[in-house]
Parts: sequence; structure tokens; C-alpha cells
Amino acid sequence: MSEKSYRIICREGRAKRAEFETVHGVIQTPVFMNVGTVAAIKGAVSTQDLEQIKTQVELSNTYHLHVRPGDKLIKEMGGLHKFMSWNKPILTDSGGFQVFSLAGLRKIKEEGVTFHSHVDGRIIFMGPEESMQIQSNLGSTIAMAFDECAPALAERSYVQPSVERTTRWLKRCSNEIKRLNSLDDTVNKKQLLFGINQGAVYDDIRIEHAKIISEMNLDGYAIGGLAVGESHEQMYHIIEETVPYLPVDKPTYLMGVGTPANILEAVERGIDFFDCVYPTRNGRHGHLYTNHGKINLFNRKYEKDMRPIETGCGCPACQRYSRAYIRHLLKAKEMLGMRLCVLHNLYFYNTMMEEIREALEKGEFAAYKKHKLESMAEPEL
Repeated sequence: MSEKSYRIICREGRAKRAEFETVHGVIQTPVFMNVGTVAAIKGAVSTQDLEQIKTQVELSNTYHLHVRPGDKLIKEMGGLHKFMSWNKPILTDSGGFQVFSLAGLRKIKEEGVTFHSHVDGRIIFMGPEESMQIQSNLGSTIAMAFDECAPALAERSYVQPSVERTTRWLKRCSNEIKRLNSLDDTVNKKQLLFGINQGAVYDDIRIEHAKIISEMNLDGYAIGGLAVGESHEQMYHIIEETVPYLPVDKPTYLMGVGTPANILEAVERGIDFFDCVYPTRNGRHGHLYTNHGKINLFNRKYEKDMRPIETGCGCPACQRYSRAYIRHLLKAKEMLGMRLCVLHNLYFYNTMMEEIREALEKGEFAAYKKHKLESMAEPEL
């Protein structure tokens, strides 16, 4: 990666407006990555839809794709971009979070983790090298390092050795991705690697870990292990304490976060990359984001409401359909209802990130954040 691949355009306090150049195109940050766990956005959303709703980066899951259909099959198909017909950046998470959250029976050793597949129960071993090999087969733009995502409220006596092992694993990931990128048959020889900062809610462990991994000159840095049980205040505090010890000239990624308010607070604290299942998951249940708070289309008051989900919204759902019709689809369990709601929510998130970037360019982020939070706190329309 060239040193200039991440370029800060402007700053407001710690908030950054930047461009990140990759082999699959330039990512404008701050950015929200749309989560397509198994190489598809849940809710019957196609890659054509993603282009229409202003998606910059699609995120897929290493563990799930390894289990089904298999990363070797995807490599045979020419890599994940060709397989799912998407030509913009893709980030693959390492599978670490799933190993620790899905697997009831698992054994963690220095080499890696042995666990049972949630699909067919077969025994799988995954360590740093295996995770890098799977992600290399997928050919994603950005690969995430394999780490242990310890519970946010775990005891210090557990967290400290866990973080030390994550550091050792990161070095192995870095060595392995360099080796894989040099091979002739590698799908993406310019695959980037982001390291992950861990440390639960312990400031000193987080800071020490950030200092150590910052010296490894990786392509980007993530803060992991948040939004998994701690309060919002604790999360914001950890971001505030940790970000200053991560390289300012590299992208920072807050994994698995969050609500529109979480994103605004984290941008202010220096984060540029986000991902979260909220917009898709909530959309599938008829919970929709608007500039005037969330609405629940299952509420009876929308039965005869001929307005779009949000007046003035440019998403495919609002351009054509009413709340009453989409509510009917949801009640009738028609897939189109879920699809329209997911499209709206992702469009809302992608548009909000666009607004954040514009506000930063104008030096008006603080005012934008205040206005956005106030308007979203308004009662349901």
C-alpha cells in the first residue's frame, strides 16, 4: 500500500473527512459499510440495489462463507467480487467474532480455535493463518486480523492475556497476508490488512494495545469488542481514550456500531469506518429510520397512511410506495415489504454519512450533529 492511499481532506476537532484509495476504488470517509454476511444483504437486496442506494463498501463474513459455500469454491469462481457481481470495495471480517459468539463448544489455544460449525456440527479449526487464507481466497479489498473478541465486561485477569494473544495473532496475520499477496494465484494481490484493538473497558489495556499495534504499520486500525454489553457512555469513553493512540494517518474502524446517534458520537471522536446490522435487521421487522426518529410500520395508525416512509427521501421505497401499502406487505408476510424497508434504512444510513462528509467539509459538523440528534429525538410521525 502506498503511504498516500489514505488522505485526510479536512478535520474538525478529532473528526476526519478523508479518502481511502483501494484496488477496488476510492472510499469516501466517514463511511457506513452495508452488512452482507453471506455475500448478500438480508431482505432480498441485490448488488444493483446497493449501487442505487449509495453503498460504498459491502461487508461479508469470513466464517459464514467458509462454512457455506466454501472459500475455495468462491476462489474458483474468481473471488467474492465476481461471485456476487459487485465491483466496489468489500471488507471481510476475520471470523473471530463468530467463533466466539456462535460456538458454544470451543477450545482456544495459542495456535487458534477449535469449534463446531453451527450449520452441520463438523469440527473446524481457525487460527490467524487459516483466517488470512480464507480471506485471501475470497479476494476481499480489506481483510481483518483474527482476534479474540472478549466480552466487554470480562474480568481484567481474562482480558490481559487475551489481548496479548491477539497481538501475537496479529503478527502472524501480517506475515501470512504478505506471503499470500506474493503468490501467483492470489485473487487480490493488493489485499489490505486492518488490525484490531481489544481490551474490553480497561483504558490502560486498550491504550497499551493501541500503542503496540500502531508500530506494526498496518493499512488501518479497528476498535473491536464494543457494543457487546457495556453502556453507551463506556463505549464513548473507550473510543475517546483509545483513538489518540492509533495512527491519525490511517483509517479507524469501529466494529459493529451502531445507531445513527452512536455513529455521530464516534465520528466526533475520530472514527471513519462503521458497520452494523441494525438498519437491515430493524427494516425486516418494519422499524424504519427517519430524520424525525424511528417509526414502526406495524402500528395501526399507518393502516391508511398514504405518505411515503419519509417525505423528501430519495430511496426506491419512498419514491413510489406508501406507508399503508408497505405495512400491508409486512402484515401479509410478503418479502417485498421487508425488501422496501431494508432499502429505505440503508439509504437513510448512506445518506447520513454523505451529510456528515459535507458538514465536515463546510466546518459545520458540530452544528449538523446537534441538529440531527435533536430532530431524530422527535416523536413518531
